[in-house]
Amino acid sequence: MPQPFHLAIPVTNLEECRVFYRDILNCEEGRSSNHWVDFNFFEHQLVIHLDENKTEAVSNPVDGKEVPVPHFGVVLEWDIFHNFAENLKQKNINFIIEPYIRFEGLVGEQATMFFKDPSGNALEFKSFKDQTQLFAK
Repeated sequence: MPQPFHLAIPVTNLEECRVFYRDILNCEEGRSSNHWVDFNFFEHQLVIHLDENKTEAVSNPVDGKEVPVPHFGVVLEWDIFHNFAENLKQKNINFIIEPYIRFEGLVGEQATMFFKDPSGNALEFKSFKDQTQLFAK
């Protein structure tokens, strides 16, 4: 198993984002202070840090959609991705890009979805039926 990554991101409202990552994405909360909170983000360490001066992201076109930059997320197993997407729909997540199959029938075919946390950080979750396609050209 690969080693977990560590990612620290800025948020403008610590409590609102704490609730989002804990209750909407179901990430287990770890250590915290008045200025930051650790989460188990799909077996990786995500830390949200209070930053009231956070700037908005931009976007780039990919497969006919405007993909927010920067963004982050994880590659999930196929069934887990679809169950997670359904769970998010039931929680009324406002998707930037609704769950769909990108590059259908082509190299790198994948399920993907994009949405933002309450501070405007863009997240992408994706899945490949064939994991060997992750880095395929």
